[in-house]
Order: sequence, then C-alpha cells, then structure tokens
Amino acid sequence: MDALQGIGEIGMGSRLKRVSEYMMRETQIVYDTFHIDFDPYLFPTFKIIKNKDGVTNTEINTSLRTTQPATTQAINKLVKKGLIELKEDKSDKRKKIIHLSEKGKKLVQKVTPIWNSIEHTIKEYTQIESSSLIEHLNILETKFNKKGFSEAIIEHIHMNTVINPVEIITYEDNYASYFYDLNVEWLKTFFYVEPFDEEVLSNPDKYIINKGGHIFFAKLNNEIVGTVALMPKEETFELTKMAVSPNHRGHKIGQKLMQHCIDFAKNELNLNNLILYSNTKLENAIYIYRKYGFIEIPVEENSPYKRSDIKMKLILR
Repeated sequence: MDALQGIGEIGMGSRLKRVSEYMMRETQIVYDTFHIDFDPYLFPTFKIIKNKDGVTNTEINTSLRTTQPATTQAINKLVKKGLIELKEDKSDKRKKIIHLSEKGKKLVQKVTPIWNSIEHTIKEYTQIESSSLIEHLNILETKFNKKGFSEAIIEHIHMNTVINPVEIITYEDNYASYFYDLNVEWLKTFFYVEPFDEEVLSNPDKYIINKGGHIFFAKLNNEIVGTVALMPKEETFELTKMAVSPNHRGHKIGQKLMQHCIDFAKNELNLNNLILYSNTKLENAIYIYRKYGFIEIPVEENSPYKRSDIKMKLILR
C-alpha cells in the first residue's frame, strides 16, 4: 500500500514533490546515458537564457517566479559549467547581461533532440482523463511503475535516431505468424482473446485477404514490429487488428500504420469512410483516433467484439 497515495488530497503537495523528484532523477539518467553534462534542475533557467539574446538575473527571476537566491544559485552553477557568460550592460555597468557561451550553444545543439523526446514522452504519459488532480497523479504514477520514465525517453530517442526508417509492407503468407503473435500479445496485455479474434487471427487469408481485405506490417531494421488490417465490413472496411511490439510502443509506429491505412483506403480503395471498434479504457488510442478525425457513432447490438464499448467512423471524402 502506498501510504502517501492513501492520504488523498491533503497530501497533494507531497505527491507533487515526489513526482517532480522522480522525473528529475529519471531525466538525469537520460542525460547520463547520452553523456550530456547537464543538471535537469537548471533547465528552466538555461532555457530562458537560450531563448533570449541577453537577459538579466532579475528578468529570469521574474519569468520563473522563483526566489532571487534560487535564481542566483542556478546562474552560478551554469557559469561554473561554462555554459553561460556574464557581460556588462553598456548603458548600466552595474547590470550583468547573461548570454550563452560557445560551450552552451554547442550543448543546445546536442541536447535539443533529447529535450524533444522528453517532451514527447511527457505528453504520452500525461494524456489522462480524470476527475481530479489527485486521480491524475494516481494514474500517472501507475504508468511510471509499469514503464520507467527514463526507459520510455531512451527508447524514443533510439527509435528516432535509427538509420533505417520504419517501412510499411504488405501481407505475405510467411508473415502470418507475426500477425497472430503481435495481436495475441496485445490482446492478452489489455484484454483477452475472444473466440472471434482467435478465428480471424488464425485464418487471415480466409477472413481478410480472400475477401478483398488487406494486412500491413511495420518493418524496422529487418524486424516486424507492428501490424494492422483493413477488413471488409458490409459497405465499408474496418480498420482492425492493430498491434505493435511491446519494445516499440510509444514511438508512433501505430500512427504510421494507421496513416498508411487511411491513405490506402482513400487513394487505392476509393472508400468514402472507415470504421473501427475500440474500448474507452484505451485513452491514448481514442485520443489518437480523434486526432486523425474519427468520430464516435453508435455501437450495434450485434457487435463482433464483446470488449468494444465504442465505435468510430472516419469520413474520407
């Protein structure tokens, strides 16, 4: 039992402090992994100096709304690391204007891709629907426990610096096992394998390919890391059976597969719309579907999936 979590709203300050300290420690792990000599606690001050062509101690303090001693301490640490330099103000020699040093400018070039991955990962972790801040923190810390913050950032950095990009390829018989294994792993992780799933996944030719459907795979460095299908459904097609390898989740591979399906449905199949079934507990997935333009429509009583509590439709033309 997490005693601090059990305290509830009255422990809000302590909970925020714990989350903050955890994220700082994890960010330091990321910097250390990529041999970046930087302290995450100095980021706000350093970012303001980077964004402005000369700034004073007072301006930094006002922008961050921190205490003067805290701002001065951060500036002194940045000076000691050689990342900034202080110059006299031409109009008032009592004032010191702070600029990035050459070393600081080189650090910015090196660390910016890491900052981008950190920002991306934070967005992925915090896309949460909740009724209160304390509930939001509960869900956030649960996510951290499932997959460490630093681990997710490092994976994202590696995924976005690989030499070979993700390639979308079409179905071949020798890929049938990947289609089955990726989907079964995903279903067992989030739900369970329904009889209809087992039947379709075990016979992709019978239920999808031979009926005019299509199956696609995401290939990265000669490894199949994701899959998705377009399955004929009455007068349209269902975007279904999307799954990504656990080691490659959180890197937009699912979005690449979905965009490929949308483009294929519109340009190759000349469809007017696509549908999909999902479950509202998959908050990130629902968020992405909406981002791509899918809207919610009623779920029919004879839905093929017991787990589905939401049906969505994308108008293509």
